[in-house]
Amino acid sequence: MLTSGDVADLDLGLPAGREAGFRHPAVIVTAQRILDAGPSVVQVVPLTTTIRPFASEIHLEPDTANGLTQRSAAQCHQVRAVSTTRIVGVHGNVGPAALSQIRQILGLILDIP
Repeated sequence: MLTSGDVADLDLGLPAGREAGFRHPAVIVTAQRILDAGPSVVQVVPLTTTIRPFASEIHLEPDTANGLTQRSAAQCHQVRAVSTTRIVGVHGNVGPAALSQIRQILGLILDIP
């Protein structure tokens, strides 16, 4: 079962333009109550190891809990819905503090008070 904040490897297929593609890590941001119902589609924020000074990105340091091997950035401006069949595996979880930061940025991007 998936948990909000999980770091999952996704098979995103061929990218169009500057979107994330191919096999790519992402943070599951779907609400836990939705995940508990076993959805066939979840919302994710892709991760990148290219660190930029964008206000729409949350920087994550690698540790044993999140399973990351390199410093990464959650690209909140690239939030998307994906089929759960695209999930190849789960590495770990970013934890409640980082998940809260990601959701806060998503709220700003989506103009949700």
